[in-house]
Amino acid sequence: MASTRTRRTLVSAVAGGLFALGVVAPGPAAAPPLPRAAQADGATADDSREPRPPQLPADFQGAGRYIVRDLGIDVPFSWQGRDGNSQMTAGGPEHPIWFTNLIYENTLYTLTYKWPNIPLYPPRPCSKVPGFFNRQIFNDKLKTARFVGPETLQGEKDRHVDHWRVGVVGGSTVPGEQFRFPIALGDIYVNQRDPSQWWQVLQFGFQNLFDPELDEWFTMTTFEHRSGVVTLPDRCPPPTS
Repeated sequence: MASTRTRRTLVSAVAGGLFALGVVAPGPAAAPPLPRAAQADGATADDSREPRPPQLPADFQGAGRYIVRDLGIDVPFSWQGRDGNSQMTAGGPEHPIWFTNLIYENTLYTLTYKWPNIPLYPPRPCSKVPGFFNRQIFNDKLKTARFVGPETLQGEKDRHVDHWRVGVVGGSTVPGEQFRFPIALGDIYVNQRDPSQWWQVLQFGFQNLFDPELDEWFTMTTFEHRSGVVTLPDRCPPPTS
């Protein structure tokens, strides 16, 4: 087991962010899509179409909830994009969890202000993940996602979505009985007709070491294709020029 210092360093680099999936390692090539089942309500007319994998748009804004079920956490969540930069924010000063993750000027940042059982003072540093990273790299990773199938997310408004899974596996990439281990995975649910409209994500893996069960959800109530607001916190160092 990693030391406390090592675990905290790893977590501070990637905690709480779907973006972490895109920077660990390339995944396997996407498997051929499964046949599309007809929706009972006729929502999908073309059952033979090949679904497109999720993609993050350059400009968007959405709001919903960030959920960590084993900790009883359910807090407000926002995700906004502008000109290719993007920012996730969960919770706030009045909530038990508060963090923000950004792709900003070809750099990946994560800043955890609050988390249960982690001291708020002294303030935790903003982690600037080394290396070049942007929306295009993230979307290239999403192109390796595997299609799970069409589903309906039930709620105040039922949403017809495509379910995709993207993962990062360590160890051998040679097929067969080889040593390998899971690092991270994400289950992504996007609009069937527009895979750049995100409705729900489940993350599981080492990037969630603050959570005993290593998983977290965010589910969107709104997701619109118009420019949002992306602000690099003062605590974060400027991007590499």
